[in-house]
Amino acid sequence: MGKTLAVNAGSSTLKFKLFETPSEKVITSGVIERIGLKDSIVTVKYGDGQKYENTQDVKDHEEAIHLMLKELISLKIIADYNEITGVGHRVVAGGEFFTDSALVDDDVLQKIEDLAEYAPLHNPAEAMGIRTFRKILPNVPNVAVFDTSFHTTMPKTNYMYAIPYEYYEKYGARKYGAHGTSHRYVSGRAAAMLGKPLKDLKLITMHIGAGASITAIKDGKSFDTSMGFTPLAGVMMATRSGDIDASLVTFLMEKLNIKDPNDMIEILNKKSGLLGVSEYSADMRDLEKVQDKNEKAHLARDMYINRIVGYVGKYIAEMNGVDAIVFTAGVGENDIPIRQEVADKLSYFGIAVDPEKNHIRGVERDLSTADAKVKTLLIPTDEELMIVRDVERLTK
Repeated sequence: MGKTLAVNAGSSTLKFKLFETPSEKVITSGVIERIGLKDSIVTVKYGDGQKYENTQDVKDHEEAIHLMLKELISLKIIADYNEITGVGHRVVAGGEFFTDSALVDDDVLQKIEDLAEYAPLHNPAEAMGIRTFRKILPNVPNVAVFDTSFHTTMPKTNYMYAIPYEYYEKYGARKYGAHGTSHRYVSGRAAAMLGKPLKDLKLITMHIGAGASITAIKDGKSFDTSMGFTPLAGVMMATRSGDIDASLVTFLMEKLNIKDPNDMIEILNKKSGLLGVSEYSADMRDLEKVQDKNEKAHLARDMYINRIVGYVGKYIAEMNGVDAIVFTAGVGENDIPIRQEVADKLSYFGIAVDPEKNHIRGVERDLSTADAKVKTLLIPTDEELMIVRDVERLTK
């Protein structure tokens, strides 16, 4: 029996879950927020509903990892570091190097750092995290699990941009997608719920939360996905614009007197989406509460639904049909009206959700009406479990 850590290092956060293996029981979970800022927040959930919280300054991810491991011992979750038998790391960008998760060695770590220009907010933090764990736990295997690897099966027709081909050859300018670990998990669960081999199904998985992506899965593989070269593209999100005319970017830069393109990218990543349109909140729950009296909040929700429906319809056409659509992630798992409205707008394809079955949050369930031609499934995602399974698969 072992204990495997699943680690997700964001630009200013460190999330983690500790699993007992091979039982896959969650022993503890937690997060360190506001890394690099004053008053970082440390939260650890463990035992029978116990919760530890503390506020202190944490200067970088290396310090955060030391702190996390120290708390695991001080809270008696583990007796010493020797109980940890593997560490799995979520890595955003794997480029074309990684078509699967990878056991980390010096070469893999160097490639993760080389790919930082594809995910500048994430890959450097993730690389630092891996380096720190290799230093603290030198005899424990580390596995990198890439957001992009699931999407490396897309046909060239779907991942290429209609720009000079040499840009792809020289600079890797293409669609990479994201949320691959989530799409991989829920598609496997969908196949189990439907009682059919995944390779025999056509699925559309909707990972919709603060970040959102839609993926078409055909023959058990990613066939197309909404996110692009970076996670900025695709459907509208909490603070990201999603798809936008590139000419509008230069137009706005001139109007706003923006000289640095990164400042414009900052607006599209952090000040757009639900927040930008509503001018109220990036949280769908907040918008739902006020939409009846706040026209912009109502518009933001309608636009969010519109973009999802557009991609689902596109992917049904690309795959020449669909067996099931799947809702997952924060909004997909918990926003009852969004699920209902998306399904209602897709009724032409034989998609129909039973309002009574749909009146639920975060529980795996078939939401379809009895006569629906296409199944609609609610499947809570579990990226950390997929990370742990990949650690087990690659180290055993």
